[in-house]
Amino acid sequence: MDAIRMHADEVDTDVELVRRLLAAQFPHWADLPIRPVPSYGTDHDIYRLGAHLVARLPRIGWATRQAAREAEWLPKLAPHLPLALPVPVAMGRPAEGYPFDWSVCEWLPGHDASRGIDDLDRAAVDLAAFVTALRRIDTTGAFPRAPRSRGAALAELDDGVRRSVAQLGDRIDGQAALRSWQESLDAPAWDGPDVWLHGDLLPGNLLVVDGRLSAVIDFGGLNVGDPACDLQPAWNVFAGDSRRRFRTELDVDEASWLRGRGWALCQAVAALPYYWHTNPGMVRQASHALAQVLADTSR
Repeated sequence: MDAIRMHADEVDTDVELVRRLLAAQFPHWADLPIRPVPSYGTDHDIYRLGAHLVARLPRIGWATRQAAREAEWLPKLAPHLPLALPVPVAMGRPAEGYPFDWSVCEWLPGHDASRGIDDLDRAAVDLAAFVTALRRIDTTGAFPRAPRSRGAALAELDDGVRRSVAQLGDRIDGQAALRSWQESLDAPAWDGPDVWLHGDLLPGNLLVVDGRLSAVIDFGGLNVGDPACDLQPAWNVFAGDSRRRFRTELDVDEASWLRGRGWALCQAVAALPYYWHTNPGMVRQASHALAQVLADTSR
C-alpha cells in the first residue's frame, strides 16, 4: 500500500500481506478482491475485502489494543445506538511477519463527512441523538480510564497542550490558543458519573449516505468519562446555526461547553505539529477545528 508514513516506527502493510494473513487464518475470505482504502486516518491501514468486509491493520503499537476492545464492546453498544457501527466479525493474530492483532469488520457504505453533509442542521440532530444514546448505556464492566485519555479532566492534558502550542510557534496564534485553553481549564470540572464516549467524533469518523449521517466508525478512543469530550463536533463538524442546534439538542451547560471546546482545541494542537509534514488531510481538519475554536472564543 502506497500510504503516507506518519510514525517513525510504524509497520508497513500491503495487499499481498493481507492476502497471506487471510489465507492462513480465514481461508474462506482469501479469494475475495482486496484493495486499499484511502483515508487520512492515523492508526490503521484499511483494506476493502470484496463487497461486504474490511480489514483493519494497526500501523503502530499504540493502536494494537483497539481491535480487541472493539470486538468486545461494539456488539454490546450497537443495538442501543441510532447510527450504524462497524461491528467486528473476526479477530486476526500476528503472523506472516506482521506483529499485531488485526480485525475484519463489516463494510459500511457512504463517504466520510469531510466531503460534506447536505443538511448540517439535520446532522446536528442525528449526531446529538447518537451521543445521547451512547451516554445512556450502562457502563458496568467498562475498562478503567487511563490517565490523559479521552474523557479525563482537562488539567491532566495541560502540559501536553502547552508543549504542542510551543512546538507550533508562529504557525498558529499561540497566545489566542492559550487564552482559549485557560478558559476551558477554569471551567468547573465534571462531577457527575462517567458515561460512554466515542472520544474521536471527527469528520473522518462519520459516514454519510444520501446526504445524511449513517454511521460512526473508528472507536479507538472509546472510553468512559466526562461527557464534554464528545462535544468536539461542535467545532470540527458544525458552525453557526448547526452548532447551536447541536448544543440545544444535548442541553449543554456553559461549563460543559467550555470543557468540550477545550477538548477540540487539545486534539487540534496535538495533531498539528505531529502530522504537519505527513498528513495534509489531518492538518486541514485540525486547522479548521482550531480556527473555529478561536473564533468562538473571541466572541
